[in-house]
Parts: sequence; C-alpha cells; structure tokens
Amino acid sequence: MNAQRLFNVIIGPIVSEKSTMIADKHNQVAFRVRPDATKQEVKAAVEQLFKVKVDSVQILNQRGKAKKFGRMAGRRGAVRKAYVGLAAGQEINFAQEVK
Repeated sequence: MNAQRLFNVIIGPIVSEKSTMIADKHNQVAFRVRPDATKQEVKAAVEQLFKVKVDSVQILNQRGKAKKFGRMAGRRGAVRKAYVGLAAGQEINFAQEVK
C-alpha cells in the first residue's frame, strides 16, 4: 500500500465517553477515517502510525443529523468511523505528555 495514502486514511481519534468505555471494556480504539477507507487500509495505517498489533477493524457510516437553523433546514456532515480492536497487551494512549 502507498505510504502517503496510509498517512491520510486516519483523520483523527474519537475521544468521548462512549469511546473510552469501549476502550476499557473491549480493548478497542475509535478513529474518524476517510469516506473511502477500507478495513485493510485502516489496519495498516494504525499498525504503522502507532506501532501496535491490530486484531480486528469494524467500520461504520454515520449519517449526518437533520437540524434546523432558525427557519433554515440543514444537515450535519456524514462521518465514517473505524473501531480498531487491539491485540492483548497493546494500547494506544492519546493523553501522553509531549516533551
């Protein structure tokens, strides 16, 4: 796979109460990924960027919510998420202090 493509597959981590609970319970990490990303690309990108062993990848497409802005009707953007299952003993810590 193209190394430049792998660096662009992952947009960023999802840090929320739900993703923290999933990380503790199932040893999974949630990422926001590009709309055209595949499971194989996400797995390769996480293994290359974070130097961890990936067991599984589940991808979901979350449609944007319909919202009203005063009289105007609109829609939030759609999001593609990847839940990455890590091997036993592996972890990714996003709260590390940068020196």
